[in-house]
Amino acid sequence: MSSTALQAYEDRYPVLPVADAREIVGHHVPSVGTEIVDLEQIAGRILAAPIIAEEDVPSFPAATVDGYAIDASTRGTDFEVALELIAGEDGTRRSVGPRGAARIMTGAPLPRGTNAVVMFEDADESAGRVRIRRTPREGENVRAPGSDLARGQEVLPAGSIVGPPEIGLLASLGIARCRVGRRARVAILSTGDEIVSHRENPGPGAIRDSNGPALVAAVEESGGDAVILPRVGDDYARLRETIERALGTHDVLITSGGVSVGTRDLIKPILESLGTVHFGRIALRPGKPLTFATSGARLVFGLPGNPVSALVTFEVFVRPVLRRMQGDRRPERPRVQVVTASRLRPTPDRTEYQRASIRWEDGTLVARSTGSQSSSRLLSMAGANGLLEILPGGDPVDAGTRVPALITGALA
Repeated sequence: MSSTALQAYEDRYPVLPVADAREIVGHHVPSVGTEIVDLEQIAGRILAAPIIAEEDVPSFPAATVDGYAIDASTRGTDFEVALELIAGEDGTRRSVGPRGAARIMTGAPLPRGTNAVVMFEDADESAGRVRIRRTPREGENVRAPGSDLARGQEVLPAGSIVGPPEIGLLASLGIARCRVGRRARVAILSTGDEIVSHRENPGPGAIRDSNGPALVAAVEESGGDAVILPRVGDDYARLRETIERALGTHDVLITSGGVSVGTRDLIKPILESLGTVHFGRIALRPGKPLTFATSGARLVFGLPGNPVSALVTFEVFVRPVLRRMQGDRRPERPRVQVVTASRLRPTPDRTEYQRASIRWEDGTLVARSTGSQSSSRLLSMAGANGLLEILPGGDPVDAGTRVPALITGALA
């Protein structure tokens, strides 16, 4: 590339600070709507509307222990055992008379005429009668109607992420289907003449496509529905046709490769012809040539081809967008302060996200480097559960210094 062409490229795509680039992306996140999903498929989805209880849970007074149901206001300690009730039996249709008791199991409805339960341990039964050693108060060992969930109560607000407890709540209310945020439809396209399938043995100069499968997994983990497109080489017409077709059927397109400054880097000019390129370079390491464009309401992220660059830029830019599109009100990864275990050297002019293994040590989160931070060394991501945010310039960061980190995996 001539110096004139390079200058034109740099003028067209000035290097933006990471915060400015993230703000631009945030202004273009569309709503993709909602859908109704069966309870069996709702795990991990995000509620689009609040859940209101339409009935009391429980709907009847229920025993919370095994024992004897009695009327706590009855004087004396001697009762006749008139009934035996187990969970699942409709005890509310049955009753005990004055000075009567019902042998009852945990979860069973109390019969009419009773309002407390004496534990087996506090009673002695013989020949059809029971003597209680401690008189209970009214309501003792009884789960009152509506004590778990009251009719009209907001059980789950809109924006709730549905996990096992939420599914249990929905099931307890008899809710079989819910309205949730629709998952973004995401197309993933690996580009480059050198790319072959991970199932192939690459020839001289070729490399297996690691970005495609990795980005599919990243999209699915983020709550999107991913489709991997057939790989396309550095052919302008084929690339443009593939991208244009993908934009017609998907909410988001993620490409990898072809976004730098070389003559075979075709993604930026193609996106310029199909929509608006909002930025084409950012002050980020790894990931400087990250490109963001829109075509109508469709979003396009042109990720760098280096595997680490692709995954880091996905984490910082794409994942929060996919979470927001489905209604997540806290779309960002947790951000915490960690203590560095070794000395770190900032880059002069770019924010760096260094891969690290973060662990609790004596009540402090300690971050240890995963080794070489080369943008091609995917192994540095494989052992990482966090990204250390190292701001540009300044002196080296000494061991023991607190720095911000994005938590990307489970903490040990």
